Amino acid sequence: GNQSEDSEFLLLGISESPEQQRILFWMFLTMYLVTVVGNMLIIVAIGSDSRLHTPMYFFLANLSFIDLFFVTNTIPKMLANLQSQNKAISYTGCLTQLYFLVSLVALDNLILAVMAYDRYVAICRPLHYTTAMRPKLCILFLALCWVLSILYGLIHTLLMTRVTFCESRKIHYIFCEVYVLLRLACSNTEINHTALIATGSFIFLTPFGFMIMSYAWIVRAILRIPSTSKKYKAFSTCASHLAVVSLFYGTLCMVYLQPLHTYSMKDSVATVMYAVVTPMMNPFIYSLRNKDMHGALGKLLRRPSQRLT
Repeated sequence: GNQSEDSEFLLLGISESPEQQRILFWMFLTMYLVTVVGNMLIIVAIGSDSRLHTPMYFFLANLSFIDLFFVTNTIPKMLANLQSQNKAISYTGCLTQLYFLVSLVALDNLILAVMAYDRYVAICRPLHYTTAMRPKLCILFLALCWVLSILYGLIHTLLMTRVTFCESRKIHYIFCEVYVLLRLACSNTEINHTALIATGSFIFLTPFGFMIMSYAWIVRAILRIPSTSKKYKAFSTCASHLAVVSLFYGTLCMVYLQPLHTYSMKDSVATVMYAVVTPMMNPFIYSLRNKDMHGALGKLLRRPSQRLT
């Protein structure tokens, strides 16, 4: 039989002990607020400083916007669950959460790939930069990323509506996530798994391969630069992006590169890493090493920005 619309899941979260839940509540609330403030600051700083109206910052502002959306999709519901005795989430609510989770992770990943291309052009083809990254093209890239992510999310959410779930609807997890839901299925989920592998390879492995190639070219170009200070300068423009990519893929691999049936509590920790820690760290990673960003944030926060030596 099909899902009755009023059916719901129980999101039991990471821990069922009230003491731990209290600690988790304050921990996630703090992380959520830091993430929101950090990403908002980056968006406003980039918008308000004309020196930052470049392709790299255009994509960075978009990344911050996605991260805001991403944490808001899962954390408020999680906080509500930690506070209340009622852990239920409706079937529709669960699928909505799933849709945004899947789409936004894909979108994050595609935008990181476009940013890698931007760095590649800036370092390996500096003379062609203005034509290769002209505004119209950047908007086209962004639109393409959105379209692919929306389709990716739709495929998996629609496939999930075909799944029949067992009586026990307990999700020992902090949000509705593809693999967790598939483990509760009582119907055949082969199509879902096949689709996950096929589309996942395209949406994640292709951009990832592309990023590795871009960085191979970038490193080659940097090594050819005769002056050490110029080498350092070229590398430092990529350092933030590299750090974000490593964090994103590192946590994603921790969660997904393992057999389903071995899924355990420690994977919840890995998921918290990619669902909460990565979006929270991005603004810090980008603003710590970056003089232009320091300047813009300084202006924004109405204090003379310290000259960074």
